[in-house]
Parts: sequence; structure tokens; C-alpha cells
Amino acid sequence: MSQPVIFILLGPNLNMLGIREPHIYGHETIEDIEKMCRAEAQSYGFAVEFKQTNHEGDLVTWIQDALRKAQGIIINAAAYTHTSVAMYDALKMLENKVSIVEVHHSNPKEREPFRHISYVEPHAFAHFSGYGARGYIMGIEALAGRLGARKQ
Repeated sequence: MSQPVIFILLGPNLNMLGIREPHIYGHETIEDIEKMCRAEAQSYGFAVEFKQTNHEGDLVTWIQDALRKAQGIIINAAAYTHTSVAMYDALKMLENKVSIVEVHHSNPKEREPFRHISYVEPHAFAHFSGYGARGYIMGIEALAGRLGARKQ
């Protein structure tokens, strides 16, 4: 039996984690987060596709790929959270097919007003904002619960 697959998708500027405004986003690098996520996901028996992009079209394509390949998505769309109708439409295609978790290092609702809108929020069953890198682990735990996976 093959492992259930989860996608962990990160949007623009998250490749600069650990450098970009560490007082907001923390000191963990994207490599640290990927390593932490892979270990946690493996403990539940999940295979992981971990990807980051600065390009909206790549993010949309990966969301579409999840329809055929993944049981769950953890997505931190970063700035595209607040701007991308294309991403919103792609996520809408996954409804009732792929479980979606929204993650943000900071809490967008406590920041500038333009960050208060999320085009991911209507599609996600769980949201973790303001927990830094720990939000991804919380997202994996939420997906595990939703998918009926237990720690191995």
C-alpha cells in the first residue's frame, strides 16, 4: 500500500525565511522547516511534496496537481493569500476531494488591513496563523486527524 501524499506549498519570499524580517517570521530557514515537516509527516506515514515558489502560476499548477496526487495540502500562499483569485479558483476545485490547511508565520489579521482578506480561508478546514514554523507541524497534525492517520 502506498503512502498518503501531502503537499506543503509555500508562496513568494518564503525562500528568504531566516533572513527576511526575523522579528515577524522567525529565525528558521526554509530548509529547517522542510526538514521539520518531513520528519513530522513521516511519523504519520505521509509522503511529502515540499515546494516553494515566487511565481503565482507555479502555485496554481501545484494546487491543480494535488487534485490527482495528494490527500492533503498545507499552504502558506504568503502575499498571494491576499491577491490571487487564480489560486482561489484552483483551491475551489479541490473542495470535498483534498483536505486543505492554511498556515501563516505571523497573524495576517493583526497586520496591515490589506492582509485581512484570505483567498485560501474559504477552502481550508483548519487555519494556523501566528505560530511561526510550528504552524506547519500543527497543520500536519490537523491533516493526520482529518485523514485518520496515527503516529507510527
